[in-house]
Parts: sequence; C-alpha cells; structure tokens
Amino acid sequence: MNLLASEWIKTRSVRSTWIIAAATVVVTVMVSLLGISGLMADWQAELPADFDPTGNSFKGILVGQILIATLGAQAITSEYATGQIITSLTIAPKRGALLATKLAVAALVALATAVVTVACSFGASQAALAAAGLPTASLADAGTIRAIFCAVAYLVLTAILGLAFGTITRSASGALAIIVTVALLVPALAPGMPGILGDIAGTYWPTTAGQTSYTITGTGLFPPLVGLAVMAVFTLWTALAAHLTLKTRDA
Repeated sequence: MNLLASEWIKTRSVRSTWIIAAATVVVTVMVSLLGISGLMADWQAELPADFDPTGNSFKGILVGQILIATLGAQAITSEYATGQIITSLTIAPKRGALLATKLAVAALVALATAVVTVACSFGASQAALAAAGLPTASLADAGTIRAIFCAVAYLVLTAILGLAFGTITRSASGALAIIVTVALLVPALAPGMPGILGDIAGTYWPTTAGQTSYTITGTGLFPPLVGLAVMAVFTLWTALAAHLTLKTRDA
C-alpha cells in the first residue's frame, strides 16, 4: 500500500503527466472533428451505406493513442532519465511488485484520461453531425454503448503498452519509436505488403484488431470484443516481457 501511495505521489507531482493527459483529450477531439468536417460535403452529397456515426466520433484515437501511450511510458522513462530508478529499486527491491504498482497507477490515470477523451470526442462529434443534418448515434443503442466502453479500454491498453515499451527500452524516445511503429506505421504499410504479411498486418495486427472494437459497421475479420481481446493479449505479453527485462538486467 505504501508503494502504491509512493507511485501515485510521483505520478501526480510530475507536471508532464497532466499536460500529456490534457493534450490527449484536446488532440483526439480536434482530429475527430477535423475528420468529420473534411468529409462533410461528400457525406451530404451521398451518404455511404456503411456510414458509422459512432466510429467516426473516434477517428481522433488514431492520433490520441500516441499521446496516451507516451503518458504510460513516462511513468518509468522519466525515472531512468533522472537516475531515480536506482532509488526506486533500492526502496522496492521486488521489481515485479514495483512494475505492477506502476502499471496500476498508469492504468488508473489512463482510465480517467480515456473516459474524458472518449466522452468529449463522442459528444463533440455527434453535435457536429447533428448540426450538419447527418445521422447521429444514440446512447440507447447497445452497439453504441459497447463501442464507447471499447474505446476507453483500447486507450487504457495502449497506455499500458507504452509503459511496457518504456520499461524495455528505458528511453522515452525509444518507447515512442516503437509505439509509432506498432500503432501507425505497420497498419499504414499493410496494404502494400505482399501475401500473408499484408493479411497479418492489415487484419491480425493487435492495434488494427483493437480498433475494430469501437466501430459499429467495421469490416474487420474479428467481432468487436474479439478484436479487443487480441489487443489485450498482445498487451499482456508485452507487459510480461517488460517484467522479465526489468528483473534480469541492472538498473
């Protein structure tokens, strides 16, 4: 319990925690609204058959996920940067317990950030759609509620991934490079990859599968909750790799 309190004090006392959290909300909402406004003329002329007002509310997550992953990563990379990790490991020699505590605190901060991000992005996007006379999503629809919860879960899992990558690389820039590669670069290159590589990167890749969970009319291979489960399993294995790395090397 003392370790949990200590990690919480360290997290909330770092100004960048709240700057990145606020940036996640603002950037995600702005990118979602830009995506809607950029296509609004085309939609008014001919509304696509698979038009998804819920999924379009969360387009900004493609960018916001990088920020929330950075939020998770800095929970440990900041200690490596300042050398405080040595003090932390001296006070808490059980490295597994230290990492688990950091994961718990990072997940809680990410959860609060994700809830605000998803709520603001959904509300602002639906208001924009309504103002343009386009169909909007209803909270009475079970699919909409599922997509909202999955969007929150996806962002929390992404923050945990960021912390895991930060633990493995011990570097904020290293963690960011991996996050960008995993979340953006591989899915973007998938259409140009040959054969089975393209199928894996475009369909089975964890972030791609996870992103189908917060859409209503998504065309992914997996059902929404299965796609989120793929993302969760990948996150679990990455966290286990981070645990092994932390336990087997010097501070």
